[in-house]
Amino acid sequence: MAALSRQRVMATVEDDDERLLARMGYAQELRREFTQWSTVSHAISILGVLGSVPATFGSPITAGGPATAVWAWLIGSTMALCIASSVAELVSAYPTAGGMYFVAKHVVPPEHVAVWAWVIGWSNFLGQAAGVASLAYSVSQMVLAAAVMTSGQRADGSYSFTPNALQTVLLAILVLCLFGVICSLTTKALHRIVLWFAPINILASVGICIALLVLTPNKQSAKWVFTEVTDGSGFLSVAWTMTDYDGTTHMSEETHDAAIRGPVAIRLAILVSGLVGWMLTVTFCFCLTEYDAIVNTTAGLPVAQIFLNAGGRAGGTAMWFFVILIQFFTGCSAMLANARMTYAFARDNGLPFSDHWSKINPHTGTPLNAVWLVVAFCACLDLLGIGSTRTIYSIFNVTAPALDLSYVAVIVARRVYEHRVPFVDGPYTMGRWSKPVNAVACSWVLFISVILFFPAAWPVDAENMNYAVCVAAAIALFSFGWWWMSAHRHFQNRRSLLLEG
Repeated sequence: MAALSRQRVMATVEDDDERLLARMGYAQELRREFTQWSTVSHAISILGVLGSVPATFGSPITAGGPATAVWAWLIGSTMALCIASSVAELVSAYPTAGGMYFVAKHVVPPEHVAVWAWVIGWSNFLGQAAGVASLAYSVSQMVLAAAVMTSGQRADGSYSFTPNALQTVLLAILVLCLFGVICSLTTKALHRIVLWFAPINILASVGICIALLVLTPNKQSAKWVFTEVTDGSGFLSVAWTMTDYDGTTHMSEETHDAAIRGPVAIRLAILVSGLVGWMLTVTFCFCLTEYDAIVNTTAGLPVAQIFLNAGGRAGGTAMWFFVILIQFFTGCSAMLANARMTYAFARDNGLPFSDHWSKINPHTGTPLNAVWLVVAFCACLDLLGIGSTRTIYSIFNVTAPALDLSYVAVIVARRVYEHRVPFVDGPYTMGRWSKPVNAVACSWVLFISVILFFPAAWPVDAENMNYAVCVAAAIALFSFGWWWMSAHRHFQNRRSLLLEG
């Protein structure tokens, strides 16, 4: 009983982050420069709804009409809050740069820890990397869409400039390098930059919604927006864009009072992003004045055409600039989280040449090698877009299922083994609501993961097949194969001293 009491005291330390980290088996190598507000800003920006909603708006609109987009976002936001709350409760107990990968070591029996941590770590790393690559690719698409918007129109209504696959990929790689340069800065510099991400995101979202509703003529009716459902693809398939809930957790070793601020930031980010994203979705639906023309626009993205219709070339481009800027912020935040997770995974020998990737640069005090590993890996993923657009979208589609399933695996493991493995609650806990919220989160993730692996149209053929399931299977085969061939001999089964008294 005395030992358990000591564990609980250590798990709720708020003013001695280094001592808590040491009891979890790690030395303090990174500098704790993130404050409460920069942590919240990072959590909101990593979801980046002003960038993600315009980038993905065409999918639910085409598949199910305006009501599908509106209500799917609202329902999905509620479910996302359940997942985020479940994740926040777990990482509050073990706030490290490894995030859910490290938590996995403390919810399963000792004999299963290594393989569980290995699989969760790789799922998280690859899911985040695919997300970063897709963000850079979407920024490239948005920039080129802006070029299309300003290129002028021919007599037949088409635009004079049409980007090709090579241009899109090369620009995406340039964007990745810019992400890398920013993420290579000191933690203090990153704190000062990230601090502005969320305010700009929220203010720009509100401003754009007001401008669109004022400037768009002949807006759709409320009845059409909230009740019109179509089935243009054979069956409905709603793509969920808000994920990477534990992204801010990867900054735990650079945050003061991380056991409290991280979980609070995660839940607050979902609440704010859910409301802002729904506001944007409803506004865009009201502005679908010429449905077919907007959905099939040669500008590349339907929202780009909505901006053009409302503000003309100058006003539309100005609004589109903020969408690009927010998507760029999201990419920076996602790469920052991915680099820290890479660093944490490497210090436990989870990657090839781990000693190199886990090094801390003496000048910046940050893991520069891990940052540029992420840049290089994501660039390789984006290069696939030159040869096959279908392949690269299949890789991008793995992001949400890979991340969400890695969360659910840890949540389920905690519940399955809770009578065998003692779990030390952190400062943030849901108490008696924990189990029902966990159950809702797991049910939703299993459901949406199946949906995200569905083809976009029916009947299914080689052209419209969703190859994300093939990519996921290949990743799983690689991860397990490498584990059984060699990784199990050198991967560190590091467990927290909290469970050793």
